Amino acid sequence: MTLRPLADRVVVKLVEIEETTTSGIILAPSAQEKPQVAEVIAVGPGGIVDGKEVEMYVKVGDKVITGKYAGTEVKLNKEEYTIVRQSDILAVVE
Repeated sequence: MTLRPLADRVVVKLVEIEETTTSGIILAPSAQEKPQVAEVIAVGPGGIVDGKEVEMYVKVGDKVITGKYAGTEVKLNKEEYTIVRQSDILAVVE
């Protein structure tokens, strides 16, 4: 199975970042804040959304920053993804 987003939706997968304190202690994932950096896995076609033309400006492989609580989390083939609207993407990391 694969995810194919519709309209202005984007499928992203959170990027796990190893977090280390200033003293060199590596924090366990459960002790870290939810990361906001994600990789774009799939992009919808855009088109007319809520009566307005939406052009998709992110592409597969982009690293993006999303809103902290944005989107819908889904699990597929033991992988966790988040489906967000393109408007929930705050920035592209270059």
